[in-house]
Amino acid sequence: MGKGRLEAFSDGVVAIIITIMVLELRLPHGSDLAALQPLIPVFFCYVLSFVIVGIYWNNHHHLLHAAQQVSGPVLWANLHLLFWLSLVPFVTGWMGQNNFSSWPVAFYGFVLLMAAIAYYILVRALIKRHGKESTLAVAVGRDFKGKISLVAYAAALPLALMMRWLAIALYVAVALLWLVPDRRIEKTLAHAGA
Repeated sequence: MGKGRLEAFSDGVVAIIITIMVLELRLPHGSDLAALQPLIPVFFCYVLSFVIVGIYWNNHHHLLHAAQQVSGPVLWANLHLLFWLSLVPFVTGWMGQNNFSSWPVAFYGFVLLMAAIAYYILVRALIKRHGKESTLAVAVGRDFKGKISLVAYAAALPLALMMRWLAIALYVAVALLWLVPDRRIEKTLAHAGA
């Protein structure tokens, strides 16, 4: 199967996710700068989530650029990823509106962990489709950043209930780790002449 429809559908879902998040930003109740203060947690959550969703979109784009075709399991793995990403606006709003209370911070981390697991499953499904010696498999390699992200999100879950600021720091750290685009796929494709 070709990958065009999967790419188009995924791009559309990510665009809707980002739109929903920005629509959750409410206007301040007042015209002075002090009216913005209650919105700081909401805005911080929005920025963090926007960056995280943007990172997924960027890496998803590169991943599918390296793929030649998709299969039924790849389609389901992609939907699995999109499901967890579609929950990001909900947990973003919940965490921001409740000033980083423990349970919303924990649920935010749970959604991030499940999205990371879903992305890992998608990568494995694509590698299975293309073979262990494929350009895609070579590009992904040992996926150090992906494994570190999974560990950080898993560690943040219990921390969210005890030291929520440390959990939030882990979420930010993972985003910063991925903020510099992962060039493995681009480099491998350029080297392979694709």
